Amino acid sequence: MNKVSVSDMFEIQSSQIALAKQADADTKPFAEKMIQDHQKTSSELKALVEGGKVKGKLPRALDSEHQKMIDDLDFDHGYDQIQVKAHRDAVALFEAYAKAGDNAELKEWAGKTLPHLKEHLSMAEKLK
Repeated sequence: MNKVSVSDMFEIQSSQIALAKQADADTKPFAEKMIQDHQKTSSELKALVEGGKVKGKLPRALDSEHQKMIDDLDFDHGYDQIQVKAHRDAVALFEAYAKAGDNAELKEWAGKTLPHLKEHLSMAEKLK
């Protein structure tokens, strides 16, 4: 749950920065979609926690690893590459939880969200 929340924050923040840096023609629509879709998954996860279906507390800030990736990001080349890596990691995380997660609600949500993450990965792999 923490990894998912931090991943969403990273996707939103890095994509907002990409847009502010005048993203190129193929990156701009991708960044806009990342912001929209990851705000949605953040809201869904928050609702699961606030509704008591998932126990825990969501982080409010990036962990040091993701903050360093933001700080070190070179937007001329790095955004596209980091999106591929981030989405490969996210797909693996969601696949694992959808198969063997210990919370039924979160497991169902992971399975429902997985196709969107696979779409994001495919889009990221096509960025130039």
